[in-house]
Amino acid sequence: MASRTASISRNTNETQIVVSIDLDCPTGSGNAQTIDISTGIGFLDHMYHALAKHGGFSLTMKCKGDLWIDDHHTADKYPWLSLNELLVPTFRHAQDSAIALGTAFKQALGGIRGIRRYGTGFAPLDEALSRAVIDICSRPHCVTDLGLRREKIGDLSTEMVPHIFYSFAMAAGVTLHVDVLRGDNDHHRCESAFKALALAIRQAIERNGGTDVPSTKGVL
Repeated sequence: MASRTASISRNTNETQIVVSIDLDCPTGSGNAQTIDISTGIGFLDHMYHALAKHGGFSLTMKCKGDLWIDDHHTADKYPWLSLNELLVPTFRHAQDSAIALGTAFKQALGGIRGIRRYGTGFAPLDEALSRAVIDICSRPHCVTDLGLRREKIGDLSTEMVPHIFYSFAMAAGVTLHVDVLRGDNDHHRCESAFKALALAIRQAIERNGGTDVPSTKGVL
């Protein structure tokens, strides 16, 4: 059975990112799962770690880039900058990491044959509950309804979270819907959303033992 792995580099004027992924490391597979994440944004590391862990894939991600401006500490040091200007470097880091992850995911998956294609995941975290639905269809689209209210969770600005899902979906070539159904704590809402996506991905990429393209069109 062919391995589903990929390693890619994404270099821009703002970030340098290396991602390696192995899609076939769920519990019981016999393949050791390795997760090593360093984006420079602590809470984002936590989210990607949860995504890989519950998605059953190995993930190594190393990011370097323009994080010299920090929106938590620079209001006094750079009073002439607007909030949006303060958020740009961290925004690019989060967005570019998601693009790199989606690109590696698509490359590792290869031709869309012999997989379930569709996946649905529900994930609770205490009072929060999220649902994610994915279609590996080569028609990228993303809809999110997260209802995050805080400005930041840890060192990640919450306005970036929908962009992370969107950037992943566009680069991976998938249709993705992520909805937080309930929850009072934004940390719980966000984490449950990533875990729901992990479960949806795990289901969608499961091999079905065949080689058919999972489409009535015969091509995806």
